[in-house]
Amino acid sequence: METYGLLSLLPPLIAIGLALWTRQVFLSLLIGIWIGFVILAGGNPVSGTFQTLDGLVSVFESAGNTRIIIFTLIVGALIALIQRSGGVQGFINRILGWLEKSAEKAGSRGQRKRVELMALFTGLVLFIESNISILTVGTLYRPVFDKLKIPREKLAYIADSSSAPSCILLPFNAWGAFITGLLMAQGLDNAFGELLKATLFNVYPMLVIGTLIFVIVSGRDIGEMKTAESRARDTGALLRTGAVPMMSEEASDVPMKEGITPRARNMIIPIAAMVFLMPTFLIMTGWAEGEGSAFKALQSGSGSKSVLYATSFACALAIIMYKLTGKLGIRESFDLSLKGMSAMVPLAILMVLAFAIGSLCKELGTGLYVAETAKDFISPALVPALIFLVACFVAFSTGTSWGTFAIMIAIAVPLAQGMETNVSLAIAAALGGGVFGDHCSPTSDTSIITSMATANDHIDHIRTQLPYALICGGLTTLLYLILGVMGV
Repeated sequence: METYGLLSLLPPLIAIGLALWTRQVFLSLLIGIWIGFVILAGGNPVSGTFQTLDGLVSVFESAGNTRIIIFTLIVGALIALIQRSGGVQGFINRILGWLEKSAEKAGSRGQRKRVELMALFTGLVLFIESNISILTVGTLYRPVFDKLKIPREKLAYIADSSSAPSCILLPFNAWGAFITGLLMAQGLDNAFGELLKATLFNVYPMLVIGTLIFVIVSGRDIGEMKTAESRARDTGALLRTGAVPMMSEEASDVPMKEGITPRARNMIIPIAAMVFLMPTFLIMTGWAEGEGSAFKALQSGSGSKSVLYATSFACALAIIMYKLTGKLGIRESFDLSLKGMSAMVPLAILMVLAFAIGSLCKELGTGLYVAETAKDFISPALVPALIFLVACFVAFSTGTSWGTFAIMIAIAVPLAQGMETNVSLAIAAALGGGVFGDHCSPTSDTSIITSMATANDHIDHIRTQLPYALICGGLTTLLYLILGVMGV
């Protein structure tokens, strides 16, 4: 495949750098995309501008991309419906009632700790699909966190850091199926067994979860997260002054309809249906490839289809349920759904830009160039650590963990075999680096959906989470260096 050398690094680096510096993620991504297409056009800015427009339109040529964009709109409808029905307020009352009963044994810090641990546990057990995990944690716990004056940045950190790590450490899902397919392409016997062995060495997601537990239990924060906690504690402000929530206030704060009694079930039933239907649709969409085995079908199912189907059915269930219980009329529900969808338009645009720059990086050969260049500096003892670092950079630059897996596994496996390095360790390093990018890149769809689900400023989420991710990444690199030198 043709690459553009150092020029292939410019679009993602400029987009990410500008986003972190200016906090203007839309403009930064658009500039990065335009620069990339100017490079493809041989330096012609006019031709590059037209190609940029065509590139944005071509995002919808991918059915998977289109499904995810539609999914974000339907999520807005679902959230607006459950808020209007009194489901959110009912859930808040239920959680706060439980906290009040235990108030004699725990002060305000103890209450916070319990709710944060509950949110973490919820994110971990929903390892079927990362977006479902993030969406559930953000939707269920955001109003409770708000009530306890916990900053939105902390909720985003918990939701993001419990989703992808659990999905990669418990690979009985679409993640596992995708990675297994990549390993099979490398000629490995019992590819899923190799993935399970690599999981034992996948240090980064383990450290992410361990660090998150430590932060919650100890109450110790660093960097801008510490500033956010101080702001919320001293002023009650859940967001930084000037912050732009990824979900507009129309969707994040729809008032409960007057005259109805708040019931937690109005929220729990649609969300539970969505969570239950996710693996159901994974099995359904993967049944043909699963050859009659539900377990194989679960691994082979389409994540984008399953997410779209599950949220659509949950939304339809909510409308029917609220009609039958007299909460909302059909016409009122549809009007409210459109209002909720309209609040998600900025997120949908951001998803289009993220998908466009990801496709552009693939065309420029960004990931392949970085990986191939790094091979020249690798010695056997350094293989695991350098594979991890290169995977981190590729994932951060491209904003895609799965794209990083596809690039890095194709390089890590033959490299480890040729240099007589532990193949499982090399695979784990590639996978951990991909997850790192999911946490730190402003162009990552996982990070974007986290900001949406928690109604948080996207760049604030990245900046507050980055120090924790860098600490875990540094420790992971050190451990891989030790294991490589020891010849594990």
